[in-house]
Amino acid sequence: MFARSALRVSQRAVRTAAFTPMTARATFTSAAKKCSPEVPVVSYHQGERVESAIPYDNKAGPVNPEGQDEVKVAIPLKPEVYSQLTPTLTKFTLPGKVAVVTGAGRGLGFNMAQALAEVGVRGIAIMDVQQELGDKAARELSEQTGIDVRFYRVDVRDGGAMGQTVQDVVDHYGQLDILINAAGIADSNMKAETYDHEKFRRLLDINITGSFFTAQAVAQQMIKLGKGGSIINIASMSGTIVNYPQEQSCYNASKAAVIQLTRSLAAEWARHNIRVNSISPGYMDTALNRVPALEAQKRIWVDHTPQKRLGAVDDLNNLAVYLASDGSAFMTGNNCIIDGGYTLW
Repeated sequence: MFARSALRVSQRAVRTAAFTPMTARATFTSAAKKCSPEVPVVSYHQGERVESAIPYDNKAGPVNPEGQDEVKVAIPLKPEVYSQLTPTLTKFTLPGKVAVVTGAGRGLGFNMAQALAEVGVRGIAIMDVQQELGDKAARELSEQTGIDVRFYRVDVRDGGAMGQTVQDVVDHYGQLDILINAAGIADSNMKAETYDHEKFRRLLDINITGSFFTAQAVAQQMIKLGKGGSIINIASMSGTIVNYPQEQSCYNASKAAVIQLTRSLAAEWARHNIRVNSISPGYMDTALNRVPALEAQKRIWVDHTPQKRLGAVDDLNNLAVYLASDGSAFMTGNNCIIDGGYTLW
């Protein structure tokens, strides 16, 4: 769950990579376009620049938050290791799979993308609304692991653009097996009686409508391909409890909606062999929370958490791998709370 500041920090969105070191990016142009809109894609392979474009529209998005995440390096699984794994361990690997991870320019989304790269995926599409972060994330992940990573700058609120972007992912990789739906924002310390109407609508539009548009676009391709897949929505413990001491009614409502959306999609898409589960993090030690304005609240959060700490930026990684893999083949519609015990009290 992304809890936050008195200053109402806004943010995030979506990201992408291959076996030879390669980075690519698709970016919404900054100039407003009313006709012939497109998403330019600039790919770099062994120093050679290649341009292409996906036709569609551009929108402005959230801005960079303050703070800095702990830096970790992804280490890919060596191919020769697979033959030495037991049948149980083999189920927790993802050789040859292709994943989309939204909101992966930094923080939890990027760390989960790294985790997928460490267990054998051959391609990752990073989607985020922040150009600089997404481009950097794709480049670093490709350099660290050698897999094919593509970055798409796309606003999850634009269903048409999301559909075209996911289609481009399938056209490029030839398959799509996993979605980690991590794009979202939070407004905190905002009293319900004075909550600005436009801010309320915007948060819901990104957190719930955007989650649906992304899941829908990915499921359409999975159904067309006929091989099923795994969709993982990032919700929050705020979808099941009311946080203290900060007031954040809209965020809490949006994450409760993500949890119920997960259950509904799991029931509908099970016949297509598509599993849909959600992860509900507790208070996490991400860049979003590393701001001076939150220091007093963070002491309260830690005090109310039985494990007496915030979650590390990579604490969701193994759960994400489990939900993406055959290790969870009989699990769908589940909301996995991972909060250091916060919701026990």
